[in-house]
Amino acid sequence: MVKDNDSSTNKKREKGVGRQHGASSGIYGLAFIAALVYFIQHATTFWMGVIGFFKALVWPAVLTYKLLEFLKM
Repeated sequence: MVKDNDSSTNKKREKGVGRQHGASSGIYGLAFIAALVYFIQHATTFWMGVIGFFKALVWPAVLTYKLLEFLKM
């Protein structure tokens, strides 16, 4: 008798779940790293570096918004 709920079968099915990210994640990651390096290099105090980290999180989204606004999309 074969069980449908075999643990190895479930593991194989779950392996691919949530792993499909596409190219946009990589582009966002590179933009985040570049912005983080820029803002950290220009920080004069520790707290400016912390603010720079948060700016780096938001910067790619602002850039995309401004680009779409410029292209009138």
